[in-house]
Amino acid sequence: MHLRLEMLPEKYLLGKSLQMTFEENKTQELWRSFLPLRPEIKNKANADLYAVEEFEPDFFYRFNPHQLFTRWAAQEVTSWEIIPAGLETLVIPAGLYAVFLHRGPASSGAATYAYIFNQWLPHAPYNLDQRPHLAIMGEKYKNEDSDSEEEIWIPVKPKF
Repeated sequence: MHLRLEMLPEKYLLGKSLQMTFEENKTQELWRSFLPLRPEIKNKANADLYAVEEFEPDFFYRFNPHQLFTRWAAQEVTSWEIIPAGLETLVIPAGLYAVFLHRGPASSGAATYAYIFNQWLPHAPYNLDQRPHLAIMGEKYKNEDSDSEEEIWIPVKPKF
């Protein structure tokens, strides 16, 4: 699996968020509420879509599929001068990320995450960092198409 380490600069996002669990996944509902508002965003930094997840500090150490987390559907913007009605702001702090390329339909993403958390991370010289997790869907993202590509960004910090 293709991997790179990258320092992500601070990013400003506009989007919508929902609390959910892995058991009660509301991702489709979230994107259906965000995408109609996207044309109202006038100061887009680029065309990429961001799926952002915010987890409690111990989320992965005592994993439970019924545990709540916050998921965002968002767009990077150059500033928050104009915030369309119905959208929220989110800052992604700068930091180190392990970036994985997921190829294939979005619905097969669980296999990529399983590799990251069950194979790569336990043997990597990094620990999870307490910052948002990202999936960035750029021009090669095609949802359920077998040729689709998206980047999975996992916040990491060196092990001491």
